[in-house]
Order: sequence, then C-alpha cells, then structure tokens
Amino acid sequence: MTSAAAVRAPDASTLQEMLAAHARFLSGGAGGRRANFARCDLTNVNLEGADLSQAEMAGARLVGALLGRAKLDRAVLYAADLRNADMRGASLRQADLRGACLRGANLSLADLNQADLRPGRMALQDARQGFRLVSYDGEPGALDYAVADGANLETARTGVVAPTDLRDASLFRAQLVGARMRDAALDGADLSGAELSQADLSGASLKRAVVAGANVSAAAIDRGALAEAIAAPPPIVYVDDQPLHQLVAEHERWCDTGGLEGAVHALCEADFRSLRTLKGRRLTALRATGSIFFGLDMRGVQLQGADLTGADFRTADLRGADLRGARLAGAQLVRADLREARLSPLAVGEGRLVRADLTRANLRQARISGADLTRARLLEADLEGATLDGARLDRAEMDLGPPLADAAARA
Repeated sequence: MTSAAAVRAPDASTLQEMLAAHARFLSGGAGGRRANFARCDLTNVNLEGADLSQAEMAGARLVGALLGRAKLDRAVLYAADLRNADMRGASLRQADLRGACLRGANLSLADLNQADLRPGRMALQDARQGFRLVSYDGEPGALDYAVADGANLETARTGVVAPTDLRDASLFRAQLVGARMRDAALDGADLSGAELSQADLSGASLKRAVVAGANVSAAAIDRGALAEAIAAPPPIVYVDDQPLHQLVAEHERWCDTGGLEGAVHALCEADFRSLRTLKGRRLTALRATGSIFFGLDMRGVQLQGADLTGADFRTADLRGADLRGARLAGAQLVRADLREARLSPLAVGEGRLVRADLTRANLRQARISGADLTRARLLEADLEGATLDGARLDRAEMDLGPPLADAAARA
C-alpha cells in the first residue's frame, strides 16, 4: 500500500472502546456506535473472534492481522490491505471487498457467501498531488497466492488471480467472468452454476471439481483438465447395460424380502445423481465404492453395512441416515449434513459387531451434530470446520490432532 494511506492507528484502549461501542450498536443498546476503522493502520492487530459485522473498514491497513473466526458480515472492506492476514474460519457474508488486497491471506474455511471481490480503486486527496490512487503490491480485488481451501464463495463476485488454493471451496453460482485463475488449485471445488465466461483457468487443477451447470464454454481451460471433473449427470445411468434405477429397485426388493426376491448388484463408480433422491430408500449392504452421491437428498436412507469406500457425498443431505457398520474409508463428505445420523457398530451375530469405518474420510465443514459415532473408526479423518455438538464419540478410534481434539472437546 502506498505510504500515508493509513492515517491513524488507535491505541489498545481506544480499540477496545470502539469494539465495545460497536457491540452495543449491533445489539441496539444505548450508546452504540458503528466502528469506523476507515484507513486505520491495524497491522498485525489481534481481532480473532471479534464481531465487526457492518463495520466501516474501507482502506484499512490490516497486513498480517489475526482475524480468525471474526465476524465481518456486510463489513465495508473496500480497498483494504489484507495481505498475509489470517482469516481462517471468518464470516464475510455480503462483505464489500472490492479492491481489497488479499495477497497471501489465509481464508481457509471462511464464509464469503455473496461477498463482492471485484476489482476497485481508492483515491486519496494529497496536498501536493491532488487526488491519487492507493496502490498495493498486487492486483486490487485479487486472491492471488491466497489460501482459500474449503472457503464458501457461493454467489460471490470476484476477479480471482492465481495461483490460489481453492481446494474443496464452494463457488456455487459464483460470478467469475474474466477471472484470472491460472494454475489455481480447484481440486474438489464446487463450481456448479458458476459463470466462467472469459475466465483464464490455464494450468488449473480441477480434479473432482463439480462443473455441473457451469458456463465453461468460453473459458480458457487446458485440454484434458476437465477429464476428472464432475459434470451434470446423464438422464439415465447404465451399469452393465442395465438402468441404475432398476438395479437400485432390485436391491431394495432384496432388502425388503430378506433376500427371497430381488438381487444384489455391484454398483461401483456409478453416478447416483440421476436418481434425484434416495430419501428413505432401503439399501442395506449396498456396494457402491467410488460412486457419486454429490448433493443428493438421502435423509433417512438405510445403508447399514454398505461398502461406500471412496464415495463422493459432498453436500449430500444424510440427516438421520442409518450408516451403522458402513465402510466410508476415504469418502468425500465435505459440507455433508450428517445430523442425527447413525454411525455406530452394526450387530452381525451374537457377540459380533462391525464398526463404521471413516478412516481418511474428508469431513471438512460437515454437520455432524447429534450423530452417533460410537466406536467409529476416524483415523486420519479430516474434521476441520465440522460441527460435532452433541455427537456421540464414545470409544471412537481417532487421532487427536489439534483440529480433531477441538472438535471432540466441543462434542
């Protein structure tokens, strides 16, 4: 940022007074006053967990600031300097980030739903030069070299500049017209319905990225880059020349009749999205390794003892699902809803139990509140950002690294 752009820096006591007055402003209390940090020098300031919703922070210098888990919904951060800021898990819903410099910022698991990240410029009055533009070491409105893995950028408007880490990020219906995303890491990102006209995705990695409904026809994408991406499902999916819906119906009949009718089929690497919903279906012992269940309504589905190794359940609704004894090793459950799901052991005989296996499963930002994970295997599972309030983890087998230990403590 150019010199003299940040004109004042509040001392520690003044900062606390401003935060207290802002809290009263948000609650409608007497003496409340909206925090105004416009053009303030807040370099390396610690504002972790602070509620700065609707705060005025245009042109603020926040280089290296600690903003983890801070609430900045609808905050005005126009042309703010957020280089190298730690914003992990911060909420920036509908924030005005036009022209903000996010070079090197860590936005892992941050919520930027409907945030405006388009380019912008701020002009300041100068006694000698008249009005001049504030400049940064980087492109205004850019996410260049930022870490935004797992971030929620749904319906956001941005001119992203790469290389950027957007793995497992949600870019659902994001406006990325003309965005420069060369060499960006978009593995596992949800680009459903995104507008990518004239976007430059040269060299970008799109493994497991969901591009269903995305406008990529006029985007610059390397040949073969979409080979491992997930496009919209065909109207009818066939497995061994038989319609998937028919095979699923046969499996359900096999379950309902105790094996007297129907049949069991291996439905590995099948795209179940063509079925629209699996709500309440009875699919005990289903074998569907590597299959796609992305975004499906699977409330109350019965998948006891199912082999779902490596399956893709990202954003799926699995509330109340019966997954006792299911094999979910390496499964993708990013942002899946597993509230009240049953992931406890399955009795298969006298004195015999089969545990639910979520070894190396990706459960980032999954909602697992109230789920029963008794004795479940969670070795090397990624639970960063997951909500486990009220979940049962009795005798669960898991690595208690920092993110998982915190999650277990909250449960």
